[in-house]
Amino acid sequence: MSDVIHALLFIAIFGGVFLLVMAMEYRYAKQHGRNDVYHGKETLANLTTGFSYKVVDGIAIALFIQAFYLWFYDIGLQWNPELSIWSVLALVIFIDFCFYWAHVTMHKIRWFWNVHVTHHSSERMNFSTALRQNFTFALSGVWLILLIPAALLGFDKNWVIIAVEANLLYQFFLHTEQVKKLGVFEKFMNTPSHHRVHHGSNPKQIDTNFGGMFIIWDKLFGTFRAEEDAGEIRYGVTRMPSKPFNPWHLQVHDWVDMFKDIWQYKDLRIIYKHPDWVNEKYPKQPEQ
Repeated sequence: MSDVIHALLFIAIFGGVFLLVMAMEYRYAKQHGRNDVYHGKETLANLTTGFSYKVVDGIAIALFIQAFYLWFYDIGLQWNPELSIWSVLALVIFIDFCFYWAHVTMHKIRWFWNVHVTHHSSERMNFSTALRQNFTFALSGVWLILLIPAALLGFDKNWVIIAVEANLLYQFFLHTEQVKKLGVFEKFMNTPSHHRVHHGSNPKQIDTNFGGMFIIWDKLFGTFRAEEDAGEIRYGVTRMPSKPFNPWHLQVHDWVDMFKDIWQYKDLRIIYKHPDWVNEKYPKQPEQ
């Protein structure tokens, strides 16, 4: 129960910080002639989905994610390095490496894309977009890719949770158009410029810049695209939700669509194939 209380306290504290930062961004954009950065209904949907995601995530961590972590920890290397600047740095880098692959998985496998599509479905890029998440994240199992490698190596559970939350906190500040280029940091850190490309839905922008804190993984594995090479960015997804301001619909509509496709085509491969695979395998016939 104390873990649940801590999770709710975390939401309250950082929720206040996020709201303050959003208000500052709104005021800054308006002062510079941008009155379209925020949209009332969309912002409310983002806040609602973010709240539901974090509540379920906190409860899941308390009820079963920690137990999974400790089970894998017990059968792993149990390295458990002493706390130092080097062990913290190693943990931060390793968690970001795992996040890169979890993020790639969410884009490449439909089961996991059903969780992540919510985040990409916004047609605007502002700090509230970072909160546009999906409460089914904890239930999908994608966190296994993010956490279990650290458990098998033997990093302390509590420090891993802190590292993951710090990584997500950093990513909150990537969701803005008000910050342009950040000089030398563009070479190795993920920045708003890089992340704007990731949220684009034009062909040159899709499935690029998966890094969390660092962009070096994308440069190593060939998924990097610089903003100046990405063309005009159009935010959103190729198949936009029919109810873009309904928080429940935003979080469940792709799950419903996936099971409808499985039922229609009697093909379980839809679960683990690319999100667009079903359209390539079973193209819809044009209406007569």
